[in-house]
Amino acid sequence: MGTLTYELNGHVATLTINSPPANALSSILINDIAEKLDEIEADNTVKVVLLKGEGKFFSAGADIKEFTSLQEASDYQSLSEKGQQIFNRIEHFSVPVIAAIHGAALGGGLELAMACHIRLVTENAKLGLPELTLGIIPGFAGTQRLPDYVGTAKAYEMMLTGQPITGKEAHTLGLANQVVADDELFAEASKLASTIAAKSKPTINHIMHLLPFAKSKQFVKGAQAEAKAFGEIFGSEDAKEGIQAFMEKRKPNFKDK
Repeated sequence: MGTLTYELNGHVATLTINSPPANALSSILINDIAEKLDEIEADNTVKVVLLKGEGKFFSAGADIKEFTSLQEASDYQSLSEKGQQIFNRIEHFSVPVIAAIHGAALGGGLELAMACHIRLVTENAKLGLPELTLGIIPGFAGTQRLPDYVGTAKAYEMMLTGQPITGKEAHTLGLANQVVADDELFAEASKLASTIAAKSKPTINHIMHLLPFAKSKQFVKGAQAEAKAFGEIFGSEDAKEGIQAFMEKRKPNFKDK
C-alpha cells in the first residue's frame, strides 16, 4: 500500500501523506513522492500541487527505525543523497508546490516542507530540526535551506538546541508564508492554490524556472558536504546511544564520541 494519495481537482493536484502514526519520512515515502511527481509532470493540466498530511501531523520526522537498519556510512550517505535529490527536484519543479502544515513538521518533515515553494502553517504547529537531540544531524539539506528562511543566527539556535518553533514564530521569521487557524488550514491552502491555478500555465512555468537562479552555487557544495557528514556521524557511539535513547523514550547519555 502506498504512503501517498493523489487527487486531481481541476488544475490542482493534492498529495496527501498517509503513513500513520507520524507520517514519518521513510525511503518508501520519498520514492512515492518521486513517482507522483512523474505523474504530475506528465499531466499538462496541473498548475499547482498541494501537499498535506493525513492524521495528527504533516510529517513528524524521518523513519528512525529504518535508519537503524542500515550498516555502512556509505548507506547513510546514499540515503541522504537520494532524499536531497528528490527534494531538489521539488524545489526545481515546473509547477509550484504548496505545503499545508499542521501538527508537526520535524526533521525530515521540515526538510520536505522547506523544499516546497510556499508554506501555510497552523498557529500551534511545531517546526524544527531536532536531530542533534538524537546524536545525529539533518541529512536532507536542512542545514542548507533553514538559514535561507530564518537567517543564520536562528538556524544555529534551532539546530544546536533541537527545539522546535511554533507556526506563529515560523511566520514571523519568514519560514511560513501564512499562519492560519487549525480548522482553516486546508480551506486557505486550497484558496491559495486556486488563485495560482487561475493564471496561465506558461507564465507559471517560467516563474518556476527563473526563481531558482537566485540560489547560491554554494548550496550544492553544502548539501554534498551534509550528506557526507550524515554518513560519518551514523557510525559514532553517540548516534547509536541517541537513537536508542529516543526509541526507549529516555534522555541520552552522550560520551562525545
